[in-house]
Amino acid sequence: MKTVILAGGFGTRLQEKTTVVPKPMIEIGGKPILWHIMGIFAAQGHKEFCVALGYKGELIKNYFLNYYHLQRNLTITLNHSKIKVHNDPGNRNRDLEDWIIHLVDTGSETLTGGRIKRLASWLRNEAFLMTYGDGVANVDVRKLLDFHRKHGKLATVTIVRPPARFGNMQLEGDRIVSFFEKPQMGEGWINGGFFVLEPKVLDYIEGNETSFERAPLENLAADGQLMAYKHESFWQCMDTLRDVHLLESLWRSGKAPWKIR
Repeated sequence: MKTVILAGGFGTRLQEKTTVVPKPMIEIGGKPILWHIMGIFAAQGHKEFCVALGYKGELIKNYFLNYYHLQRNLTITLNHSKIKVHNDPGNRNRDLEDWIIHLVDTGSETLTGGRIKRLASWLRNEAFLMTYGDGVANVDVRKLLDFHRKHGKLATVTIVRPPARFGNMQLEGDRIVSFFEKPQMGEGWINGGFFVLEPKVLDYIEGNETSFERAPLENLAADGQLMAYKHESFWQCMDTLRDVHLLESLWRSGKAPWKIR
């Protein structure tokens, strides 16, 4: 089963970084968040990806085109354009990810639904996983798929509780004696990505100007074809610099909840 990742948006709420790189290429722990998202699926056996490119998509292509050599020690003979790859006795030359990655241009102005529709020929009329290129979670993909297959509808969306935006602090006078991030809020559910979609879902998408989160999901719901998989554990999107810093601190702690392998 292929995994579609929508990676073509402008990332306007993160303009501090997205004027230079597309949002999915913003790094957490030295790796693009796109790599982290792919790792969530790959660690659970889903290693073939269709990445829908748009804004600055050439930077995503360049990253994966050069990925193998960037992880290796090299000798380059310039006048013959010859490259020799060296084994490293240390840990640097670990086995690389055995992923298959289809990098597909879907247009810089195309909306989310249109990006999915333009991948139709790559999906070959098969069910597929789909998520956004800016959010991580410790979703159990096997349980998500089991849930989808049991209900037999066209679409499943993983719903999550939104993270609270501020931390709690306990004071003694003016001194902070404890600080901790609030857990995800206990009220309300939102679209957390991590979809399972049957091929007929593409019939609900008109074209490039269709936002998947509007008419397609609204009409699927109206037709009784949209089911919700509740994920009450870790989920975090990357919409602001504060989110970037939070994800970075979690990764550096060695306890990033989305790190499966």
